[in-house]
Amino acid sequence: MALSSHAALVLTTAQSSKPSIPKSLCFPPPRTAFRFPIPAINPSTHNLSSTSHPEKWRAKISFFPAFLKKGKDAKTLKEELLEAIAPLDRGADATFEDQQTVDQIAQKLEALNPVKEPIKSNLLDGKWELIYTTSGSILQTQRPKFLRSSANYQAINLDVLRAQNMESWPFFNQIPVKAPDRARGELEITYLDEELRVSRGDKGNLFILKMVDPSYRVPV
Repeated sequence: MALSSHAALVLTTAQSSKPSIPKSLCFPPPRTAFRFPIPAINPSTHNLSSTSHPEKWRAKISFFPAFLKKGKDAKTLKEELLEAIAPLDRGADATFEDQQTVDQIAQKLEALNPVKEPIKSNLLDGKWELIYTTSGSILQTQRPKFLRSSANYQAINLDVLRAQNMESWPFFNQIPVKAPDRARGELEITYLDEELRVSRGDKGNLFILKMVDPSYRVPV
């Protein structure tokens, strides 16, 4: 049984004389440039002469760097990300190396974010399940496993700018428990599509959520 509480969706706005537009839940993802240097070639040591076929040789030189720089698509990166976090119990069992691996894949996915303004996208609406985070306070890693929440959800109504945080507990389903203040914070959406949402918290934590019910709406 999922236990819930209402929480206001925290939004930040840029200072401006114009009407403010909510920009919560996002900061620019780090980017990494990849370069593949090509060693200088001495024509006298190669069978293919750069003097006899200069255009053909230049074409070969320019083709290979472009081929090597071609990255993975979002579908492949999402599969890698889900595979990496699957055995980590939402992040509670993650080592430092595990966290680095997940973060590196997430950064590559963030660079391919198909939604330029996530806070305005209807893809936000619905019920999301938290499948990975680096936040120890949410994972409750200081507690024994049987005293931790077994699942965390967040529902969003974009039209009214409301969010609902929900927790499921393995043995206390009859006891109403409010989501504490640790469940609140300012998040920046760095990747969003129909299936997956990646967010960065104001304390540097990473949050990865999957859509479980796009039709769900926060009760008013």
